[in-house]
Amino acid sequence: MKNEVKHMAHSSCRSQYHIVFAQKYRREVIYKQIQKDIGEIFWKICNEMKVEIIEAKACADHIHKLVSILPYMSVAQFVGKLVHE
Repeated sequence: MKNEVKHMAHSSCRSQYHIVFAQKYRREVIYKQIQKDIGEIFWKICNEMKVEIIEAKACADHIHKLVSILPYMSVAQFVGKLVHE
């Protein structure tokens, strides 16, 4: 599904965003079980919001997400929903 063009009623788009979530002071606290839990939460929220996760990587002190967001939703709305869940 990478590089897939999404078609809507009157437009076509391919909007991909690289989002990085970092811990305060870059503390290394994201490990095995926490990585799994965070991944499940992100996956659930993205499915609810119809956002496609293209790639994801969790490091000890930050998380990378490459997502495809439809144009009717802003990046700020998406990140706000993720942070507040």
